[in-house]
Amino acid sequence: MSRLDDAALAGLPAEVARPGYDRAAVKTGVVHLGIGAFHRAHQAVVFDDALASGDLRWGVLGVSLRSPSVAEQLNPQDGLYTLVVRDGAEERLRIIGAGRGVMVGPQDPAALVAAMADADVHIVTLTVTEKGYRLDPATGDLMLGDPEVAADLADIASPRTAPGFIVAALKARKAAGLKPFTVISCDNLPHNGARIRAGVLEMARRIDPELAQWIAAEGAFPQTMIDRIVPATTPDDIDRLEARLGVRDEGMVKAEPFTQWVIQNRFAGERPDFAAFGVQLTEAVEPWEDAKLRLLNGAHSAVAYLGALSGHAHVHEAVANPALRAVVMRLWDEAQTTVSPPPGLDIAAYRTALMARFDNAALMHRTYQIAMDGSQKLPQRLLHTIEARLAAGQPIDALALGVAAWMRWQEGVDEAGKAYVVQDPLAAETARLLAGADTDEAKVDALLSLSAVFSPALVADPRIRSALSTAYAGLRRDGALSTAARFLTG
Repeated sequence: MSRLDDAALAGLPAEVARPGYDRAAVKTGVVHLGIGAFHRAHQAVVFDDALASGDLRWGVLGVSLRSPSVAEQLNPQDGLYTLVVRDGAEERLRIIGAGRGVMVGPQDPAALVAAMADADVHIVTLTVTEKGYRLDPATGDLMLGDPEVAADLADIASPRTAPGFIVAALKARKAAGLKPFTVISCDNLPHNGARIRAGVLEMARRIDPELAQWIAAEGAFPQTMIDRIVPATTPDDIDRLEARLGVRDEGMVKAEPFTQWVIQNRFAGERPDFAAFGVQLTEAVEPWEDAKLRLLNGAHSAVAYLGALSGHAHVHEAVANPALRAVVMRLWDEAQTTVSPPPGLDIAAYRTALMARFDNAALMHRTYQIAMDGSQKLPQRLLHTIEARLAAGQPIDALALGVAAWMRWQEGVDEAGKAYVVQDPLAAETARLLAGADTDEAKVDALLSLSAVFSPALVADPRIRSALSTAYAGLRRDGALSTAARFLTG
């Protein structure tokens, strides 16, 4: 079967939406670091909307900083791929044409720096996950002991890290008399703009203090909040789409109908008319960010661990269980007291919409996928909420169960005795800590010693230790569903 590409567009079924603009006339105005499914289902769609409006400055050059797999998916397809939006029995197909190809950073770092330094590039977006920022979780400082950070500081002309590529490209732009591009983090992290700015400025200062001053004065690193559920694509998804299109699309992504992008209104230069394409521009992103992290993401993580441990492979299956659904509702009761909703966000309506999104069976959103990299997600999704509740003297039963489920997940064996791989940067450390503890309480204490996850102030509070020990013991003794069932009557 032939692959999707420009030549195949005309022969696609009539119901498939496709680019109506001249792709040959599109300029590369955006470089995206860390290209993956989420970018292709979220930010790239907005830039495709901009191109469809007639503003052809916003083509996107994708960049992989590690594996060449996405390049191998998209480059043979002229950068094209299908966005499959699933809502119940309904499925809508749209070919996204914003992609200008994919570069693999390690293959030719100098070529990537040159591409980012091009005068047509006005925005650099990134989704590299928290570990890609190379910042110490405890201090927020650049991890100078990281071998790749050290290599960038020694030779910024051949960078290896996301901050390194940004610094190298900004250095080249300054030398060429160009303005900086705007750096827009699209990672699901609190204060994401401030984080990438901190890493870039510290690296720049160590290389050239004048460069750092120029970036600080002229550059822009707006805060953002992004939201769309984008489950991992499966081989079956690709096969099913091939049967519909008549061509094979190795780069397809699937997503829910809901999408949201909130950006702090701070830019270094040109940008699309974001507001015209549904993006919310605001001076204060934090209230939106807190509501999403503490309600959507916090519940997602809790139900993912509890669901996966009890044999529920997908989110919609987990929340269909009355006990797990009750945990989500109680967790929202607890979390919503810690957020200050921005104007336009009705928390009750938001919760109703969130549950409808969780119930969307067409997404087949795997609990295992959400469970990945939990040590990086736990602080902003659950622990900060717990800290706020404890400070107010409020109970944390559901929140603590979510954290305890993460602890139980670190054991690598579910309740049916089935082993799985714990996908987490700290997996080796959590396994070592658990192996050295011989009681439930000792295991909780061992994991609480992870300073990269749990703050000293939180660990020092006996209430969190008590709540986690109770919840963890329940999970070990009775299992996730029986432990969760107490929330049915609470």
